[in-house]
Amino acid sequence: MTTEQNSAKLDPMPRRRRLLLAVMSGVLLLVAAGFSAYWIVVLRYQELTDDAYVSGNVVQITPQISGTVVAIGADNTQFVQAGQTVVQLDRADAKVALDQAEAQLARTVREVRNLFSTSEQLGASLQVHEADLATATQDLARRERLADTGAISGEELQHARDAYKGAQAAVLSARQQLAANRARVDGTTVENHPEVQNAAAVVRAAYLAYARTSLPAPVSGFVAQRSVQLGQRVNPGATLMAIVPLDQVWVDANFKEPQLASMRVGQPVRLSADLYGHSVTYHGTVVGFNAGTGAAFALLPAQNATGNWIKIVQRVPVRVALDPGELAPHPLQIGLSMKVRVDTHERDGARLPELAQNVPTYSTDVFGEPDALADQRVRQIIALNRSGSASPPLAGVPALPEAGAANRLATNRSTIRMLPVLKTASVRQPM
Repeated sequence: MTTEQNSAKLDPMPRRRRLLLAVMSGVLLLVAAGFSAYWIVVLRYQELTDDAYVSGNVVQITPQISGTVVAIGADNTQFVQAGQTVVQLDRADAKVALDQAEAQLARTVREVRNLFSTSEQLGASLQVHEADLATATQDLARRERLADTGAISGEELQHARDAYKGAQAAVLSARQQLAANRARVDGTTVENHPEVQNAAAVVRAAYLAYARTSLPAPVSGFVAQRSVQLGQRVNPGATLMAIVPLDQVWVDANFKEPQLASMRVGQPVRLSADLYGHSVTYHGTVVGFNAGTGAAFALLPAQNATGNWIKIVQRVPVRVALDPGELAPHPLQIGLSMKVRVDTHERDGARLPELAQNVPTYSTDVFGEPDALADQRVRQIIALNRSGSASPPLAGVPALPEAGAANRLATNRSTIRMLPVLKTASVRQPM
């Protein structure tokens, strides 16, 4: 075979190889160009991390008074509504103290009423003594004129003078008694008299202690970490259980230091949970940055001043608020893992803005009802004992529940009947 023939047989293969290499190079260049454009337009404005977890409020149920647990209204995993009684303490001692305080308030109101009546009585008595003094003055003047003519004896004149002095002393004594009694009631009414106010404060304190034998749920949520048991003696501040409102959760995303430079409050966030996978996407907003790294607030912070020092890239927790509308169909539990992607296109504003607010971040009104009911109870007792007659209870003020109601509370998980929210007491007219 000649050299020309061999070259003719080998030439087609190198040409196909060069064509293939050229096509592959072109594809790679297109992919690189597309990725570069995508990075310039999208990726360089995004910060990602999978070191993110769901966080939320863990509301602890703690008693405000000492007592013995007689009923438990909810167990772990169960849902409770705000205001629902979750723990009931024995209320016998509190009921006795409340009855004593109410009786003392009724007695004080009647005593203060007596003070006002005594002032009126003393005023009338003073008028009588002043009339007697006027009569004695006239009698003395008349007898002095008659004594000059010798019509009456000196003894009779002396009796008139003694009667005049006695009438003067009686008027002075009546005035002093009236002034002393008025000093105790001047500028006051039965309702705002200091003694009544003091007794009313005792009733309010006793009523609040009675109301606090029922421990309501401050928020709606799921019960967790129940540690209380029936018959347990609890003290103020002891943690009995926790309630987790899963409609108020957020995500704490731990970003590395270099990722924080372009992040700002208000930037949009896309999230996905390992629980649901990428089929469910959550949308959120950056609402704040922690004041320090996770290591700085650790139980045992790192001692970087030691000799054996190794530089470690730190992470800072970033709080991301979630859309409540997306949480309803796909709820999240505290501690679940999340993947977070922050869009950093908008970089205006300070990196750590000082955003102050004048309204409470969280609040509950379930503990305010006993205060209003205690005030109603005090007004009712004052009204009943001020009138001096056994009037019917005031409208809108319900009676106290029976003392044995707590013992009849069912604790079976399948049929739990909650204790009613504490209402005001019926009035007992003191004898």
